[in-house]
Amino acid sequence: MKNSTNKIRLDALAAVSGVMIALQGKVNGELSARLDNPAEAALISFSSGLIVILLITLVSSQVKRGLRRLGSAIRERKISRWKILAGALGGGFVAIQTSVLPLIGVAIYSVASIAGQTVTSLFIDRIGLTGGGPKLISPQRMGAAAMTILAVLISVADKFGGTQFTLLTIFLAITAGILVGVQRALNGEINEHSGNSYTTSLLNFIMGTSFLTLYFAALLALGRAELTPLPSGPWWIYTGGVIGVVYIAFTALIVQHLGVLTFTLFSVGGQLFGSLLLDLYAPTKGVTVSGYLLAGIVMTYIGVIIGGGKSKR
Repeated sequence: MKNSTNKIRLDALAAVSGVMIALQGKVNGELSARLDNPAEAALISFSSGLIVILLITLVSSQVKRGLRRLGSAIRERKISRWKILAGALGGGFVAIQTSVLPLIGVAIYSVASIAGQTVTSLFIDRIGLTGGGPKLISPQRMGAAAMTILAVLISVADKFGGTQFTLLTIFLAITAGILVGVQRALNGEINEHSGNSYTTSLLNFIMGTSFLTLYFAALLALGRAELTPLPSGPWWIYTGGVIGVVYIAFTALIVQHLGVLTFTLFSVGGQLFGSLLLDLYAPTKGVTVSGYLLAGIVMTYIGVIIGGGKSKR
């Protein structure tokens, strides 16, 4: 009975972690809208997370040991140096998120990014990027990827023709999911050598913040952006980075008990449900929840469930 209760609690926490992903998107999108400066909003979000993880590092001997283990693995060439740049992909994800989400809303963005992650997982497994060698892709996973793409098209079926919903915005949202899919694969290998999820997170936030700093500096130099004064509030628009750190902590705690597949199913369910609630009760300007979007959300989750089967080597 006790084990069953603990399982239910872990399932619930996995779903909460998915809601946190949707919430982070809403927070970052709101900051971007108030600044009217997506690149600066992305940099603020990522750098705030870096500050939090640096404070954790100062008081955690485990994170420091993880850094030493990762350094040894790099010197001994157990892991390629280029893979430690995985955090830059996270920076790219947030840069796209802050640009696109204020235009299309949390729910459609979530559906599109999950579709990108699902399709990317096929290629990642096929080339063996996560280690353990290439894997054959089952027909059910190919069907699941096709279903998630179809879900995106259905979700926005009544939106095309407006100024905000264009093929470019949807393509960028799918691209954000692709970046996250590759980042997770690389992070899995980094974590294997560091032995500590917060060490992996620290490296991600350092690389992501560095990428966004260079990106924003380049836009300033080219005259494509300007430094905007920070809005006075509300306070929660500055919590995107903190939510990211807490989400990572949830993931590190829950995945080892539930396994990747179960965690993913409950997390995606929480993300889609949370994004729907946010668009219902705190909608992005110009975004409405339609029957098409509801059908797309249901199809996305079905696609993720279908794609949950393991691939053969």
